[in-house]
Amino acid sequence: MTERNSTRTAGQDSGTTDQCYVTDGLVEYLLEYASDRDPQSVTLSLDTTPAGELDVSSLDPETPVFTHMYLPQAGSSVNAVFGMDLGTPVGQTDGRFVSHPDGRLDVSETDDLHAVVFVAVPPWDRESIRAFDRSGRRLRLETLAVEPPDGAL
Repeated sequence: MTERNSTRTAGQDSGTTDQCYVTDGLVEYLLEYASDRDPQSVTLSLDTTPAGELDVSSLDPETPVFTHMYLPQAGSSVNAVFGMDLGTPVGQTDGRFVSHPDGRLDVSETDDLHAVVFVAVPPWDRESIRAFDRSGRRLRLETLAVEPPDGAL
């Protein structure tokens, strides 16, 4: 599938021109993951795939699209013994997902910041997730009905 969903302008306000793209499947998974762990907050590393690898002809092929995440438990036994985080690839990921079960739909001082930070709150539906830049400025969020390429994760 290479169609875009209706443009979500949840993060759009006057003066906001930056936009970020994310797959429908990733949004669904993140919201479900946060809901399952409520009332505990969660933090997940997110990474992108260039739009050209997703066959999204309406975007520049180099446009990053958030497509997958890294679970915090991956590599935890090695981390406990050797102090090395093998759950997240070497180098940093492009984004971060955080949940705020307290309902604050904004970046907080305690959030682990990245270039793009997705924040979600209860009731854990598509209207309760926003994207922000590193400084906490809201980004325009658009979901795409595409699947990551096989073997991309």
